[in-house]
Amino acid sequence: MTDQPKELTGRHVLLIFVSAFTVIIGVNLAMAFNAVSTFPGLEVKNSYIASQSFDARREAQEALGWQVVTRYDGQELVLAITGEEGGAVMAGSLEATLGRATHRQDDTTPAFVFDGEVYRAPAELAPGNWNLRLSAVAEDGTAFERRLPFTVR
Repeated sequence: MTDQPKELTGRHVLLIFVSAFTVIIGVNLAMAFNAVSTFPGLEVKNSYIASQSFDARREAQEALGWQVVTRYDGQELVLAITGEEGGAVMAGSLEATLGRATHRQDDTTPAFVFDGEVYRAPAELAPGNWNLRLSAVAEDGTAFERRLPFTVR
């Protein structure tokens, strides 16, 4: 008795195509769902209106000469703001949102306290990429905004 190869029928070809397209469509639907469900939202309501004052706001912030550095030591989030001469800067007001770049469910508002040199806030951060969205106002009333990405190892 000899083994004869099975014949490839139209039914087999149909099953192959249906199976392949089911996998492709399933993966596309899963990726689309994940993309939409993790989208953190819009940065501004109307980008055209925001763009009209962008250059003026940027120039005012650059005129302050502030340099901002963020670090995490395992227990505290440290925010160092230095002026043009390298000295510590205490902002007139400071607000910040700490969170992940991909979603907002982990967002927190750190309670920064200025110790004369830097701002410190207690924080428990899991390893990975984090963003600190900083909004400060200088003593002269100039708004200062930065997104400060950093990595916790």
